[in-house]
Amino acid sequence: MPSDIKFFSLVRRMHSAYANWSADSRLSQLESSSDKRLRGELDDNDYDHAEIVNDYYDLCHELMEYGWGDSLHFAPIATNESLEDAVVRHQRLMIEKLELEESMQVIDIGCGVGGPMRRVAKEAGVKVYCINNNEYQLSQAKVKNEAAGLNHLAEYVKCSFMDMSSLNADMFDAGYAIESTCHAPDKLHAFAEIFRVLKPGARLWGQEMCLTDNFESTNAHHQTLKKELMRGIALKDIASFHEVNSMLEAVGFEILEANDLAKSEESNTPWYNPMVSQSGSLGNFFRRTPIGRALVQWTIRVTEFTGLFPPHAHKVVKLMDRTAEAYVNGGKEGIFTPLYCFVARKPE
Repeated sequence: MPSDIKFFSLVRRMHSAYANWSADSRLSQLESSSDKRLRGELDDNDYDHAEIVNDYYDLCHELMEYGWGDSLHFAPIATNESLEDAVVRHQRLMIEKLELEESMQVIDIGCGVGGPMRRVAKEAGVKVYCINNNEYQLSQAKVKNEAAGLNHLAEYVKCSFMDMSSLNADMFDAGYAIESTCHAPDKLHAFAEIFRVLKPGARLWGQEMCLTDNFESTNAHHQTLKKELMRGIALKDIASFHEVNSMLEAVGFEILEANDLAKSEESNTPWYNPMVSQSGSLGNFFRRTPIGRALVQWTIRVTEFTGLFPPHAHKVVKLMDRTAEAYVNGGKEGIFTPLYCFVARKPE
C-alpha cells in the first residue's frame, strides 16, 4: 500500500474535488461521449467538446498532480536526469526563447494549476495572466500562487482560449501554451484568438501533442493507437507537425523555430520513461510505474468501502492507467509526441 505523504494528501484533496458531484456519473458521461464520438455516432453539433475537457480535468486533475507534480506537462529528459529536473530545464528554455523581461505582461494559455506560471513569474519578474476554463484548476492555481508569495504577479481569467473576448487586442508582450491548445475543438480558431491578444512583435511558445511523420493514416494499428490517445487525453483530434505549422501561418504568425524536442540532443531518455520504469523515490514508483499504478488503484478501490476515498474513485485511476498505456504505446511506436515545441512571432 502506498505510504508517502502525497498519497495521504491525495485522500483529502480528492474528497474536496469530488464534493459536489458523483465521480461515477461524471465518468460515465465522459466515457460515453468520447466513445460515441470516436465511433462516429456524434458530430460537432451533438456534443460540446469544451464540456468533455472540463469533465476530464475535474475528474483527473488531483490524480495527475499526485503522479506528475504541479507542472502537468512532459519534458525532454537527459541521461540520469529526473523528471522534475527535466521540467525545470524545459521551462527555463521556454523563458529564454520568449526573451522575457521584467515588467512584461505575459499570457499563460491554459494555465493548469500554475506550475509553469510560478517559474515564469519568479525567474523573469513578469506579470502573468492565467487563462483557464476549469474553475477548480484556476482556484488551485490561486491557492498555490498565494502560498508561493507570487499572487501579486498573477491575474486570473476564467474563460476558454477559444473566446478571450474579455481581453483586449494587442495586450500581451509574450505568451505560452503548454499542452493546452491540443484540446482545442478548432485549433485554427484558437491560434487566431491567441494572435489577436498578442502585441505586434510578441513571441508565442507552444508545446503541442502531435502525430509524428511516422504515423500512417492507412495503418489500422496506428489508427487504433491514435483513437486510444484521443480517448485518454480528451482530444478531438491530433494534428501533425505540418498541420500545426500551417495553422499558425494561416492566422498570421511567423514561425521562428519548430521541432520535436523528444528528438533533441539533450533528450537521451524517452519522454514516456517515467511511466515505464522507476526513477528517484519510492513514491515515484507508486505514482508512475505500471505496478505502482495498479497498487494505487487496488488500494483506493478497497478503501472506498471505508469512506477513505470518494465512491468510484478507483474508476478514475483505471482511466488514467489506460491513458498512461496509450502514451507509452504511442511513444514506443514512434507515432506520437507531446513535445512538438515552436516559437512563433506576431509580425510588427
